[in-house]
Amino acid sequence: MKRESTPLEGVCLLQPQVFGDERGFFMESWNANAFRELGLDLDFVQDNHSRSRRGILRGMHYQTEHTQGKLVRVSAGAVFDVAVDVRRSSPTLGQWFGATLDAVDHRMMWVPPGFAHGFLVLSEYADFQYKCTDFYHPESEISLAWDDPSVGIEWPLEPGDTPSLSGKDDQGLAWDAIPLFD
Repeated sequence: MKRESTPLEGVCLLQPQVFGDERGFFMESWNANAFRELGLDLDFVQDNHSRSRRGILRGMHYQTEHTQGKLVRVSAGAVFDVAVDVRRSSPTLGQWFGATLDAVDHRMMWVPPGFAHGFLVLSEYADFQYKCTDFYHPESEISLAWDDPSVGIEWPLEPGDTPSLSGKDDQGLAWDAIPLFD
């Protein structure tokens, strides 16, 4: 497993070692000892799996209570995955980082607590899997507007295209209306 830093402190990309031949492939997507050696001593309590079709955008979510760190990966298809720093004391407050995650290179992203997170499906469909460090707590979930101009996420959309959103995501809050972490 290789760890690659990003411009946002704490957020990193992880490249697992993949063993493949004409029959398929094998990889470890999670190994507590290997992650600990990379400086990621994590305790996961929940695994999630979603399937979405092209053009669906899920996010930008975080919880103010039961804050979740997420180890995210794509097991089929491709997504553009994004983290936004919502930590008031961070030098990168309000900045975002995005990367394409797909089932070809199997790269993963670690998004620690203190970040809003979301993704846009780039392929016909995508299976998105993520491990969480705390349980889902809908009462404290916040949805930051995916297109807030203060944050300025550069989603890979064709000019004039609008992603498909859930009702919750369509009602996402503006940057200046969201609660921040200290």
